[in-house]
Amino acid sequence: MTTGSTTRARLSAQFDVRPAASAPELMAASTAAALPTVTGEVEVFAIDPEIADTAALLEATGLGPQTSANCVLVAGARSGEERIAACLVLADTRADVNKRVKKLLDVRKASFLPMDRAVGESGMEYGGIGPIGLPEDYRILIDSRVAAADDLIIGSGIRGSKLLLSGPTLASLPGAEVIDGLAVEIG
Repeated sequence: MTTGSTTRARLSAQFDVRPAASAPELMAASTAAALPTVTGEVEVFAIDPEIADTAALLEATGLGPQTSANCVLVAGARSGEERIAACLVLADTRADVNKRVKKLLDVRKASFLPMDRAVGESGMEYGGIGPIGLPEDYRILIDSRVAAADDLIIGSGIRGSKLLLSGPTLASLPGAEVIDGLAVEIG
């Protein structure tokens, strides 16, 4: 059994995993509205919001960090022009904000987008932000390990559910850029 089928089987045994298009109420409005732009299968499952954070979800499901991708929003400016990117990295890595992301954005300093702006501009809940449905002017940077992964759990835009899709599906998002070395190992 591949990692992806193991992930899907374990989640299906614990949650009602179904096609995302059939359950728009389980996603942020912006996520649901953007689903038609996604090439590939996207599924959704409801969770207790108390386990929305990656570590809690992985503990509850018994899955490893290679099955979950985190989305962090990073901003920087150059000549007065703000540049924002959503960075998708595996849960056992972290975005290399101070080197790789800064260079990709071509800014002097890059930092995480403040929570109030991230929530306000994305239309998503903190702890549930995902790449599907973000503002069109945000770059979507995907670590190559995410793009190569089988089934992955990502944010649905709300804390009460998660999306399940493949790395290649994420890599096919409109405007997505697959980047080698976007993330570094934790520890």
